[in-house]
Amino acid sequence: MFKFLKEVVAGSGSGLKDFPYSIGEPYASAWGSWTHHRGTSKDDGSPVSIFSLSGSNPQDRHLVAGRNGVKRLRTVRHPNILSFLHSTEAEVPDGPAMKHTIYIVTEPVMPLSEKLKELNLGGTQRDEYFAWGLHQISKAVSFLNNDCKLVHGNVCLASVVVTQTLDWKLHAFDVLSEFDANNEASGSPMLQFEWLVGTQYKPLELTKSDWASIRKSPPWAIDSWGLGCLIFELFSGAKLARTEYLRNTASIPKSLLPDYQRLLNSTPSRRLNPSKLIDNSEFFQNKLVETIQFMEVLNLKDSVEKDSFFRKLPNIAEQLPREIVLKKLLPVLASSLEFGSAAAPALTVLLKMGSWLPADQFSIKVLPTIVKLFASNDRAIRACLLQHIDQFGESLSAQTVDEQVFPHVATGFSDTTVSIRELTLKSMLVLAPKLSQRTISGSLLKYLSKLQVDEDPGIRTNTTILLGNIANYMNDGTRKRVLINAFTVRALRDTFPPARAAGIMALSVTSSYYEMTEIATRVLPNIVVLTFDPDSDVRTKAFQATDQFLQIAKQHHEKLTTGDTMVAESTGVQLKPGNAGLLGWAMSSITQKGKPSDHGSISTTNASNSQVSATSAATPDLQLSINSIATGTQASTVGHAPSTSSSFDQAAPASARSSVNGWGELEDGNIQEENGSDKEGWDDVDPFDDKPSPSLLSNIQAAQKRPVVQPKQAVANSAKSHQLKVQKTEDDPLWGPIVAAPPKSASKSADIKPSTSNNDEDDLWGAIAAPAPKSSGKPLKTAAANSDDLWGAIAAPPPSTKARPLASSGRGRGTKPAQPKLGAQRIGRTSSTGM
Repeated sequence: MFKFLKEVVAGSGSGLKDFPYSIGEPYASAWGSWTHHRGTSKDDGSPVSIFSLSGSNPQDRHLVAGRNGVKRLRTVRHPNILSFLHSTEAEVPDGPAMKHTIYIVTEPVMPLSEKLKELNLGGTQRDEYFAWGLHQISKAVSFLNNDCKLVHGNVCLASVVVTQTLDWKLHAFDVLSEFDANNEASGSPMLQFEWLVGTQYKPLELTKSDWASIRKSPPWAIDSWGLGCLIFELFSGAKLARTEYLRNTASIPKSLLPDYQRLLNSTPSRRLNPSKLIDNSEFFQNKLVETIQFMEVLNLKDSVEKDSFFRKLPNIAEQLPREIVLKKLLPVLASSLEFGSAAAPALTVLLKMGSWLPADQFSIKVLPTIVKLFASNDRAIRACLLQHIDQFGESLSAQTVDEQVFPHVATGFSDTTVSIRELTLKSMLVLAPKLSQRTISGSLLKYLSKLQVDEDPGIRTNTTILLGNIANYMNDGTRKRVLINAFTVRALRDTFPPARAAGIMALSVTSSYYEMTEIATRVLPNIVVLTFDPDSDVRTKAFQATDQFLQIAKQHHEKLTTGDTMVAESTGVQLKPGNAGLLGWAMSSITQKGKPSDHGSISTTNASNSQVSATSAATPDLQLSINSIATGTQASTVGHAPSTSSSFDQAAPASARSSVNGWGELEDGNIQEENGSDKEGWDDVDPFDDKPSPSLLSNIQAAQKRPVVQPKQAVANSAKSHQLKVQKTEDDPLWGPIVAAPPKSASKSADIKPSTSNNDEDDLWGAIAAPAPKSSGKPLKTAAANSDDLWGAIAAPPPSTKARPLASSGRGRGTKPAQPKLGAQRIGRTSSTGM
């Protein structure tokens, strides 16, 4: 038969060429003469159920009853009645003869008997599930009898099917007929196809065909008897063979036994109405039925009831059958959250239930709802999503995070509530690895730049920790532009000690991304200052970080000294011929000026391999954790002690401050050229707001800088000066990080003579002096030759115009007198008499 149906669907039969469904394997059981097949839609591949009934001729009485079932199933709609999708009747050849077949397509279902074997429930869980199923079938029967005045005629185990969500539904409507109570005296059959019903399922009046008595009985009399038969088959686990077996009540639960006996009352008029069975039966009062009923009317409940229900639901779900929870409760809960009828605590329950699913099922049944919830305006739901993002974040695809999740999560960075900002910040540990470089550079880092100056100290601290953790997801240009500025200019100067400690840890963990020049000129000077920090934890971490970076510098020095290029590359430092130590390079620059070929440049550090082996020894545990810093309100009580921090406020010489502050500025400028307009918020960090170094450090820096600026040796003439300027910018890139950035001016640097005063190092205003005025004229000769002329130095310079001197008359603008015109001219004369 199955092979025949496959041939029919393939197009051998004229009646099924356009049948939009594919017929699959049949189930082992079905009601009556029908065959129940699995099936799929040809359009989208969705699963369906296909019922088929064949007969030798169109007038076969089974086919006639089947047509009645198709008509009734199409017109009767109820949540607990099988959903009709499609039907057709085809005449197909079967050898020399023709067979007529009726096909009904419904939602995907499974025979109840086979589903019960698959679930294999026992004890209380079995009784609770049976109670829920009987509750649904009783509602369907009550709808037919009381609302529609219809009689099903054959309620039994075979007439019940189970959906994918484990709901029970009633079908097998071949015997279904109207209840004819108006013609009580008539003896004609009320149920035209009652012969299809097995004798064991018929009540006494139907067995005797006492139609007059049936018409005098209530509409539910026959179907109440059928409900009793269904209950017996459920709890006995066997198909009813004889009517007398119904008296065996050993397997019937005690809470259901009184209702069972009333359903099977020998007097039709005294049988229990299915509607009263639903409302009054003690058997239906269990956790599973009450939970599902509450969720089905969730929209009608107030917020207090919802909150109380969802707080109890996790414990209840643990006690219910796992498959029922996943296939029935989970879809209802997801739908309630998606459409806004469920409160925020329901999300916790959804995630707990979802954790019981396999990964592929979780992505299908739970993730779509979660992604939609990120767009919710309910702050409680948003907070709950962020709190539990570690439970589902790994299941989100990179495209989903970048396009659908992050735009909604990012609104939490600017939320007025501190807890939302902090949760949003912590969620980036999970989401950042799935973000594109465009989103990280163009959006995320802008938010983090603002959070690093947040009013809450815990958020500032966690922002620094987050930057250290996501550094490996940034590209090289972004790392160079962001990390050092974020850690040294902001984190290490924070008034909150844990924030300074986090900055030191972040620098240590990201040490592999810094060039040797950056370590020597920007990292170490800022860390060493914290070795006498008021906070002991900060001092400890500062010493550890100092040892780590000094070890890196030491190994770099050894490789430069030995010239072992291959070993240097293994530690992340690429060496080029002519490279020497920083001190040696500074000394040789005095005697080798003007020779660009003699100057080497330190190449960029290999970001992936520059972590030296001594790092782990210097810092035993530098792994960052977003939860390592507690969010508190210690910012108001912790800070630098006045007696200790006074050393930060000492004024440093201008030369030293300029050289120190110029390191980061030049480097940032180079990176900005690479990345164009891609800025995150650290580009506006002014490195000149560094606190002045102690006087001893300033003197050392000033001494290092003094031989660099040699204006008298630098130029012999304008051509040689221009040549030297080009060599500095192109062949000596290390000058930039050491000296302060020159002021942006159109005038040439060789035209401005530096002051030769002996007090330059003590001139604190020199670093912020206004640049020389822009002028296209030639340099002026000094007016200070006469030391006694105090006004000569500020006298106005002679005009630079090339115009000819004015006429002797002193009037006009010094233009040439007009040539006399030819011909008669009118001469205006003024009479002496005033005429």
